[in-house]
Amino acid sequence: MIVLETRKTDLLIIGAGPGGYVSAIYAAKKGLDVTLIEKRFLGGTCLNVGCIPTKSLVKSADVFTEAKEGEKYGVVAKEVTIDLENAVARKDFVVKNLTDGIGVLLEKNGVKVINGTASFLDDSRVLVKSEDTETVFSAKDIIIATGSKTKHLPINIETPEIYLDSEGLLKNTKLPETMTVIGGGIIGMEFAFAYGRCGVKVEVIEFLPSILPMVDRDLSMRLLRYAKMSNIHITTSAKVTEVKKSESGKALVCFETNGEMRSVEADLVLEAVGRGPETNMLGLENTSIKIGKRGEITVDDRMKTSVESIYAIGDVNNKMQLAHVASHQGMIAVENILGKDAKMDYTHVPSVIFTSPQIATIGKSEAELQAEGTEYRVVRVPYSANGKALISDSQAGFIKLLAKSEGNELYGAQIFGNDAEHLIASLDVAMTNNLSVEDIKKTIFAHPTISEIIHEAYLGLAKEAIHFLN
Repeated sequence: MIVLETRKTDLLIIGAGPGGYVSAIYAAKKGLDVTLIEKRFLGGTCLNVGCIPTKSLVKSADVFTEAKEGEKYGVVAKEVTIDLENAVARKDFVVKNLTDGIGVLLEKNGVKVINGTASFLDDSRVLVKSEDTETVFSAKDIIIATGSKTKHLPINIETPEIYLDSEGLLKNTKLPETMTVIGGGIIGMEFAFAYGRCGVKVEVIEFLPSILPMVDRDLSMRLLRYAKMSNIHITTSAKVTEVKKSESGKALVCFETNGEMRSVEADLVLEAVGRGPETNMLGLENTSIKIGKRGEITVDDRMKTSVESIYAIGDVNNKMQLAHVASHQGMIAVENILGKDAKMDYTHVPSVIFTSPQIATIGKSEAELQAEGTEYRVVRVPYSANGKALISDSQAGFIKLLAKSEGNELYGAQIFGNDAEHLIASLDVAMTNNLSVEDIKKTIFAHPTISEIIHEAYLGLAKEAIHFLN
């Protein structure tokens, strides 16, 4: 029997991913009565079937690789194998710990969590359907944080049982001999390296002229060398047309490149062609909310939609599909709900790609600066100038600073190499707070650490580099 209820709340949040749950806890700490609606699982895509589980598998690949290559460090391990079933079990354990923790935090902060689906009745009322209850919520303010959904190619697929998206691949517990990845973006390349380093022969098919189009070409080109060493073959400027079943029952991925038709056989296929805003079933047609050309909810820099009391954060507004951006947008939205004038600034947003080696970026790329016609200069410091990098056998990496032609202000920075995920944080703090070369010069970095390369790069900006020629 369905029970119809009517409730009021200060703030109604739809979606409990990194944007939604962070907004909920932040708003509750500020004294608001908060209700959080989630139709599937706390933590959203990122914690359950995205960032966290993917990096857990990447870690398993790291450990496997280090064990195999231990002899060069004087550690010999014979007959090293990887147990993907155990790796997936560990991934599930990590995910459960994090999502359970979020549940506790929401409860302790007084956030009311309802498992159900939400759809707008109008600009101020939302119908929430759970198992046996339909509730109409009237809220002073509403935050939409429904995230994104996987995109799919409009092609014929004869082997759906082995044609998986990223969520399906995260459940896979058996290493295939061969795998084809459709899409050379972040998701595709992270999985390609994770599986390739575990011994799987991987074929990547990318529609655009290069993999990882969001980073500068010198980084993506350098990554190609490591792809070859990790059992990964890459074909760019290629359009997948269909997936047939081969005579052996495997997937035969057919694609067009350079005017000719080709195909590659695989035990498993990963479709990783991007994600789009998730607005399905939200009932936005019942509201005055404006939608953009790509299906995204349009917002201003305060995260406000075209409706005064409704905000949209995270992938659903398609500004930047990054979990940490969603979380920060959520806090900006709450600040504005509380009457403050807070604006989102995307100038210094860090991003990390967990390939091997890693790639991390912040600010503008060379390609963007060139497109703008902006004059700039480059300071590039090789990892080989760093003692800890040599110890870690990661001397092939580099850090690249993009600075104004006159003066030392940074437009952006990129890192290629081990520990890029950690190094980018120092650059983030420096750039966000407008720290000068002199500020960094008088900062003492611990030795021996790869972080010293940050100090060296800033010395390079002032043409005072110690450990490399510039």
